[in-house]
Order: sequence, then structure tokens, then C-alpha cells
Amino acid sequence: MIETRLGEFEEVLLLLVGILGDENSYAFRIAEEFESQTGRSVSIGAVHSTLDRLEGKGFLKSEMGKPTTERGGRRKRIFTMTALGKKVVKESRDFKVALWQQYPAFSGLSGIN
Repeated sequence: MIETRLGEFEEVLLLLVGILGDENSYAFRIAEEFESQTGRSVSIGAVHSTLDRLEGKGFLKSEMGKPTTERGGRRKRIFTMTALGKKVVKESRDFKVALWQQYPAFSGLSGIN
């Protein structure tokens, strides 16, 4: 079996970083998007710890953004997906698609990619 090295929550957050793009991939915005996309609530602490873990694994990198007036001069920690993160997400997707294609109810369907 292929080692995806990602839990479901990790995978979703990693994908959201890629979806949100450079200026919008900070913890609070990622949490908002998670709730919007899944309909499930999430604690900001869970998002922070998972983003830190993904960065530790080399799947994300972060840098401090510019101070903003709406945040009282505080800066946001902006996350971006690394090349390794993109590779791992693709491998995870490919593995799951291969499993779905083996599931008898879907095995005859083309266009699942």
C-alpha cells in the first residue's frame, strides 16, 4: 500500500492552502474556509497545530506577512505549499482514485481522475 503520510484533516488543510493562494493562506482564513467547505466547525488551535505539523514535515512553508491596520498592526503567518507538499497531495489523490476505480459500483465509470 502506498504511504500517503497524510491524515484526512492534514490533507484537507494542505489542499485549502493551495486553494486559498498566497495572501489568504493564514490560520484564521483557513479555518473559515474549512468550515465553509465541510460544514464542520474547527478550533483555531487545531488548525495552528496541524499547519505547524505540516510545515515540520516539509509540506508547507510559512513567512510573516506585512502588518495590517485591521489587525492592529499585527502580522499574519502566511502558508504556502512546497513542491513536496504538492507531490504528496497528488500521490494521495492518485491512491484514492485507484481505490475508487476498484470499487465495483464505480469500476465501469470513466472520467474519475
